[in-house]
Amino acid sequence: MDEAAALTHHPPPINMLPPTPAGLESLYNLCRKIYPDQVNPLQVTALLKYWLGGPDPLDYISMYANPGIPSENIPPHWHYISFGLSDLHGDGRVHDPTGSEQPSGFGFELTFRLKREPDETSPPTWPATLMQSLAKYVFQSGNSLCSSDHVSWHCALDNSESRIQHMLMTTDQHLNTTQTPFGTVDFVQIVGICTEELKAAQQWNGSGILDILRRLPAAGGAWHITDMRRGESIFELDPYAHEEVERGFELDGSNLSGVSGRCSWSEQDYFTGKDCKDIRLDSPFHQSYLGSSLDSPEFLRGRKLDAVHLIFNLEAGSLLPLAIRGRVKHGRHFTFKSVLGETAITLVAHSVTGTLVHQDYPYVSQGSWLQVLIPDDLAQDMAVTFQALASPEALSLPKTFSWPDRKLSITIVADKV
Repeated sequence: MDEAAALTHHPPPINMLPPTPAGLESLYNLCRKIYPDQVNPLQVTALLKYWLGGPDPLDYISMYANPGIPSENIPPHWHYISFGLSDLHGDGRVHDPTGSEQPSGFGFELTFRLKREPDETSPPTWPATLMQSLAKYVFQSGNSLCSSDHVSWHCALDNSESRIQHMLMTTDQHLNTTQTPFGTVDFVQIVGICTEELKAAQQWNGSGILDILRRLPAAGGAWHITDMRRGESIFELDPYAHEEVERGFELDGSNLSGVSGRCSWSEQDYFTGKDCKDIRLDSPFHQSYLGSSLDSPEFLRGRKLDAVHLIFNLEAGSLLPLAIRGRVKHGRHFTFKSVLGETAITLVAHSVTGTLVHQDYPYVSQGSWLQVLIPDDLAQDMAVTFQALASPEALSLPKTFSWPDRKLSITIVADKV
């Protein structure tokens, strides 16, 4: 057989690359519309995929170079987009399949915009590590991230000396909700913030702080671009920001409904010892907080307490003014969940429905969860008393606040190192 014949009968080459999963292809197509000149962006890839036992839930994180609009104070930046919180495959290997009209997987992907330094020729990869960490939280907790949510990080996002040590979430304004074969996907953008801005978001709400950040180019501007070298908070950039936050707090209260911290509770020493009656738990209020825990017989009955003693470390206790002024006085509830176990303390206003407590029995425990009713007059007194917590460095710890007529005491102890 001559050479020409051999070539004629040689089988055609086989494409060894598997097809791109349909969900992933839908997201890629959306990105190509925004970055038509970057069809093959740099990517950070999980070497061992999550469904094969790998540690990183995000299959890929694409990194795009965005030129910004300098004439509109929108600087050049790197735009990071995740792939993996939504259902990329549709075959159940990571997410339970849903209908095409339902959220795909967790229903969102993460994005991040990082200001590009003049001498940078390639995007830093640390944002990919940050996004993987947030994705792990979502997968492990089952809690989604939504616009206006905040995340306390307590160290610079890039492990430098930066003041940008926490995060707010917003909607990526250039990536709209998209339809994939496996459901709908939103895009939640990470916004780096400093400690003062986190506290303001906790005190008031995330959307209000995002609005202030949006109007200040030096703090991220209209596109919420994170600048790790930003040295000034919104309160230093805008002399009226403090007044705006305080006014919003007094008018709207706080959207923060609870925190994790170090806390505990016990029956007060002068507890009368009288029998405590059990009551049934069957309201949506309890179910929304405890979820499947209600299946346990231990959590099906509540116990009335005559007197209680609450203990918070200083970090958690410093949020008591927010809990009272921003939540209880606005007819809402606030929960402290212990980071060390199942203990929880919920402060509730009299107008909160579906609770265990009542004016005749203001303290009721359900297993390790305690509900404490704060009547209007007590809330007003606490709002004044807790002003001392505005200057925690001046407190001599442990510090106990007592209301003997209510058979209630609260002790603030030092943070453990």
